[in-house]
Amino acid sequence: MPTDGPAQSGEATKTGRRGRPRTGDAGEGAQTLMRGLDVLEAIAEGATDLAALAARLASTRTTTHRLASALVARRYLNFTSGGGYSLGPKLVELGFQARSKMPLHQAAHAHLAQLAESTLDTVQLGVLDEGAVFYIDKVPGQRRFEVRSNIGDRRHVWATGLGKALVLDMTEAQWRTFIGKGRPKDEPLSEAAQEEWLAQMRTYARTGVAFDLGETEPELRCVAAPIRDASGAIIAAVSVSSFTPYMQATRMKELSQEVRDTAAAISTALGWRKGSGTASI
Repeated sequence: MPTDGPAQSGEATKTGRRGRPRTGDAGEGAQTLMRGLDVLEAIAEGATDLAALAARLASTRTTTHRLASALVARRYLNFTSGGGYSLGPKLVELGFQARSKMPLHQAAHAHLAQLAESTLDTVQLGVLDEGAVFYIDKVPGQRRFEVRSNIGDRRHVWATGLGKALVLDMTEAQWRTFIGKGRPKDEPLSEAAQEEWLAQMRTYARTGVAFDLGETEPELRCVAAPIRDASGAIIAAVSVSSFTPYMQATRMKELSQEVRDTAAAISTALGWRKGSGTASI
């Protein structure tokens, strides 16, 4: 089947969905690889049929079909009964392998499990990725109701305990860039609500622990603390989450030290040392 050739001299440079170069500068093989990755990302974002994929990639159906078929053959994609595509099992395999080999995951998981056993609540580990909280580990709780989250989920920084903990070292100007993200345009946070959020963040920065007070789900509460590397920089955060019958204000305060201690234990495993001149937890 014919393929799209590289841009010729004088021809406008083509770019992908995220501004990736589509010229032959990186070589034909690299260009094909980038387009294959574009296919995976487009399907992950909901473009599951050939027409939608071709439109998203600004490519021909012939080229898109060729790329998708190659990914199906390698199990990176599945061809569905409805004539579309879905992410394949090879991605799941690679994802679990990557997660299990991450130094952070290796250092943290046993501490997460211990915290979950101690509190009976859901414990989660997250990092800041492209301006959002990215969940990389979770130990389910033992309560009647389970917190609705999954490894691989992304959430808004301002509305989660993990997110707030991840940005505690940032400036107030940087905090403002996260406020209200993801809310409908016709339902912006009021000026008073924004100032209240900033005041809470100042307190969290002083105490080294952050709360989710129902910003994401009205009945959900969370206590989170930052995890630091050897340099003292915040690289992740750990949280304990549950619903209001199990997580009243008094208990959230009681859990704060236990969550901080867990974050400190993980940080120590990553090379952080209390009193070594780096920031404290």
